[in-house]
Amino acid sequence: MALPHKIQMSNASVPLVHEVEILDEAGRLKTTHIPGERPLTIYLDKREVVTLMTLGSAPEALVLGYLRNQRLVESVDDIESIQVDWETDSAAVKTWRSTVDIDALTSKRVVTTGCGQGTMFGGLMEDMAQIRLPDGPELAQEAIVELVDAIRVHDTIYKQSGSVHACAVFESTGNQQVRLLHFIEDVGRHNAVDSISGLMWLDNKSGRDLIFFTTGRLTSEMVIKGVQMGIPFLLTRSGVTLMGLELARKTNLTLLSRCSGKHFEIYNAPERVIFSKGS
Repeated sequence: MALPHKIQMSNASVPLVHEVEILDEAGRLKTTHIPGERPLTIYLDKREVVTLMTLGSAPEALVLGYLRNQRLVESVDDIESIQVDWETDSAAVKTWRSTVDIDALTSKRVVTTGCGQGTMFGGLMEDMAQIRLPDGPELAQEAIVELVDAIRVHDTIYKQSGSVHACAVFESTGNQQVRLLHFIEDVGRHNAVDSISGLMWLDNKSGRDLIFFTTGRLTSEMVIKGVQMGIPFLLTRSGVTLMGLELARKTNLTLLSRCSGKHFEIYNAPERVIFSKGS
């Protein structure tokens, strides 16, 4: 991945799948695979912030995206280094300067419905009232079908072991086509989306022409993270919660759920979707 020259960053990915022996219903010994799960405690300028349970596929990106989405760091240029050490299950983040009132932000904590229970600090819910995504861009029905098929055939940890969620971000390339930019799996969808957010921050990538896909529910937390990244399209093969829909309506985010094969359901801002002739 391309990194800003100021950031010193470890590359501490760990084995994601582990082989174990099990007994089946007939008492037969078998070998199967399960995903890993590790605690990762984030320290921001030597101050403990949170412990995340993670698969460990992209821990540095996860840390960066978490700090971004929780507004604990204002700019990627504020960060001097991110060093992940799995011997101590810790991630040490050092900044050039700290302009964020961490005490004020962490004084209010919301445990979300994310797998493994995600966390939101500060008044993120209230802040959503100040954000509204601009109208456009548009996404062709054919591109949606292509995107869903790309996820279906992608080589995943889930196919090997299950028990994980996946998030992916695509870029519209025109001519009713899309291109996969990032694909991340983790034990919780909130971790996967934070990891992608971190990668986008590192690449200084705008979300305006992107499409975000997740295998998990479109909850309020997922909508907030999508809006923070400036992404107008949020898709899932799962469902939508009422609060997720209400926030999408307030922020002008297009929500598509039950995406499978050629099927999808649009819950908000359908004007961005261009239907095929004769569909």
